[in-house]
Amino acid sequence: MTSIEEAKDTVVEFLQKALNVKDVKVIGVTKVNNQWHIEAEVYEENSFLKSLGLPTRAQDRNIYEVRLNGNLEVESYERQGHTLATS
Repeated sequence: MTSIEEAKDTVVEFLQKALNVKDVKVIGVTKVNNQWHIEAEVYEENSFLKSLGLPTRAQDRNIYEVRLNGNLEVESYERQGHTLATS
């Protein structure tokens, strides 16, 4: 049986690799019918400003939902929303 800590660690590692980011903070975990539903907060470079080639310290605060099966394999992930943040 998997623990909540194992599920959190799996999601953090997955999002770091998938999004090429360093900081991932798990903000919610739910287990439903042997499936983990995890929400994580990720700060990413502002893609609009980056596409314009402008130097900026502005980052987007994005929330992702990741679903894991009972074997801690990622079944899906998607961005839920974001707000502009600064560093």
